[in-house]
Amino acid sequence: MSDTEHHRGSCLCGGVRFETMGPLRDVWACHCGQCRKTSGHYWAATSVPLDRLSITSDETLAWYDSSPAARRGFCSRCGASLFWEPKDGGRMAIAPGALDGPTGLTLTRHIHTEDRGDYYSCEGPPPEAPLNLREQLDCSCLCGAVSFSLPGPAGDITACHCGQCRKLSGHYSASFDADEAKVTWHRRDGLAEYRTPGGGLRGFCKHCGSSLWFRSAKGEFSVEAGSVSGATGGRLSDHIFVDSKGDYYEIDDGLPQSGGW
Repeated sequence: MSDTEHHRGSCLCGGVRFETMGPLRDVWACHCGQCRKTSGHYWAATSVPLDRLSITSDETLAWYDSSPAARRGFCSRCGASLFWEPKDGGRMAIAPGALDGPTGLTLTRHIHTEDRGDYYSCEGPPPEAPLNLREQLDCSCLCGAVSFSLPGPAGDITACHCGQCRKLSGHYSASFDADEAKVTWHRRDGLAEYRTPGGGLRGFCKHCGSSLWFRSAKGEFSVEAGSVSGATGGRLSDHIFVDSKGDYYEIDDGLPQSGGW
């Protein structure tokens, strides 16, 4: 790593593009409730001083003040989770999933682990699914402009490491299949949708950028596990598209893996 190190990155649709100069910090994984809501699983970030970051296209860049201490940057067109900026700092946290090509980075730290989801472990095998299963799952974005419920529990939860999911979530995604006909909408005035290159449709909040659901081109419907408020009653069961996983992390939970679906 040196001051000549140069990285480029973008959201999935290309409306937001950026470049960094000089070395990037090692990747940290954040399991706080806010990061899980916005990313749909848990978020990961590297970091760079602001004077070494250049946002070369901000056509679709939107910001959400997620707390008095920080704001989050996301793409208003595709919903990609990109940045976290502390209001009293001189640095920008950047999603490694947004970086183009190999990062050369390593995930070295997990923070806010006490807030992790019930369906995975920060390292190693996930916990067993709880015996007291939830009959209803209440889901929402971070700001509350989108909320819905559906029958529980979540059951098997699949982690997807494809390039599309990594660009959108900022790390990698985790979701569970659901019957869309049984979804009850409570509020959807903040709902935005993005048609992916493969013909699927992704639902996210246009105000806070939270990733919520995906409908495939065939009509299959899945819900982002991080959108569930409280316990999911589910368990991470497998990993797909691992041939496209990021270079900065390892999959160490012993679950089944496949290079594609």
